[in-house]
Amino acid sequence: MSWYQYDGHCNLILTLYIQPGAKHTELVGLHGDALKIRLSAPPVEGKANKVLLKFLAERFQVPLRQVSIKQGAQSRYKIVEIYKPSLGPQVLSADDCLK
Repeated sequence: MSWYQYDGHCNLILTLYIQPGAKHTELVGLHGDALKIRLSAPPVEGKANKVLLKFLAERFQVPLRQVSIKQGAQSRYKIVEIYKPSLGPQVLSADDCLK
C-alpha cells in the first residue's frame, strides 16, 4: 500500500503520520504505510492541523480551501484530501529523506 492514491475524481488522498511540537515543519520519510511529517505547532486547539493544511496547500500550490482532513483530526494518523491538485505527490517525495 502506498501513502497516496487518487480517487475517481482526480483528488489526491494522502495517508499521513503527524508529529506535532517539532522545531520545524518538515517531511521526515515513511512511517509504515504513511508519510511522516513533523509540525512546528503543538497539538492544541487545532493548531497542528492548521499548520499541516497550510504546509500541504503551499507544497501543492493550491488554495487552502482545496485541502481537507477527511479522517483523524484528533489523531496522529490522518487521511488528507487535496482537491484536484495541479501537482502530484512527487512534491512531497522529492525531498532527500524519501529518495
